[in-house]
Amino acid sequence: MQCLSAVYPLRAMIKAIQMQLSIAVVGSACLVLGMGLPAVALGPKPVFDVDRFSTNLPTATGADEADIYHPVSSPNAPVDSLPVVLLLQGALVDKADYTNFASQVAQYGLAVIVPNHIRTAIDPVTGQAFTGFFSEQQQVHDVLAYATAANTNSASPLANRLNPNKLGLIGHSLGGAVGLSAIQDICFPFLCTGTFSRPPELMAGVFYGSTFRDPRFGGMIPPIENDGIPVALIAGDRDGVVGNFAAVEETYEQIQDPPKALIRVQGANHYGITNEDSLRDPVRPTLGQNITTETIARWSGLFLRASLLNDSGALDYIYHRGDGLDENVSVTSEVATVPEPTSLVGILAFGVLGTLRRLKRRQ
Repeated sequence: MQCLSAVYPLRAMIKAIQMQLSIAVVGSACLVLGMGLPAVALGPKPVFDVDRFSTNLPTATGADEADIYHPVSSPNAPVDSLPVVLLLQGALVDKADYTNFASQVAQYGLAVIVPNHIRTAIDPVTGQAFTGFFSEQQQVHDVLAYATAANTNSASPLANRLNPNKLGLIGHSLGGAVGLSAIQDICFPFLCTGTFSRPPELMAGVFYGSTFRDPRFGGMIPPIENDGIPVALIAGDRDGVVGNFAAVEETYEQIQDPPKALIRVQGANHYGITNEDSLRDPVRPTLGQNITTETIARWSGLFLRASLLNDSGALDYIYHRGDGLDENVSVTSEVATVPEPTSLVGILAFGVLGTLRRLKRRQ
């Protein structure tokens, strides 16, 4: 599910579930099969081999089955203090459908956690309820708690290897809307149950096939108050679920604070991020699935490296060279700017404010 307008009402989704292959479910996906081989990466290349294990991730209501992809240390590529990345699945998309993508993102030095989050969705118009894979904001806190515990658990494959103080989000479709809501520190209806408070560890988000329409206000896209948290939107120009690329562009324009990036993948549809294409998108892709998945994973992994680790090569690729190196994408981006004081007083004031901020963080 790509946009919030598809959440209200949910009757179309219910009908789509019943019809199996209906395209009325915005952003949902049928199960996919098979594994693809990644294409050769362009620009900064991943240097890590990746391992995977499955676990039960504790939640407030029980536990989510989750797959965790993590880099493997080698003499040439030691692994230490891995940022944690939560992948928020698209509506009705099984975690198994992201194996190619998640493993490729992890190759960039990130620990990627992909839960199957099952919950009951209630149509606010009809009151009808049904259960399935639906991401929600509370997963942010669940994953942070898991990562903190795993990092100090000597029996965990992740023991002493994580940095739970650095959390990034990847979202597909509905998962992207969930991530955008979490970054704004709001508890948005359907995307959030109970209450939500954005943790300081949440530092970046990159979302594929997602917009942020508000059905309560005629489907408009409101200003997205990201409070300086870096956000990237990636979408295919053949995405038949978002409707047209202009909706993604409008969402990008409404992101209030840079750094931000908009990456358009030529020839990709709504399911370029999954192992295989899905008929839930009525438009067929013209770019090969393996190439599409690798492209989305590369831009996602490098954006998170740039944002979470301040990696100079990743920063250069995302905001400067990558657009010219990758013939399958076009990129619009904006970097954060530092105010330029015009006088000695301004310089001193800027320095004092920076010192005060550092002291405040240490308290």
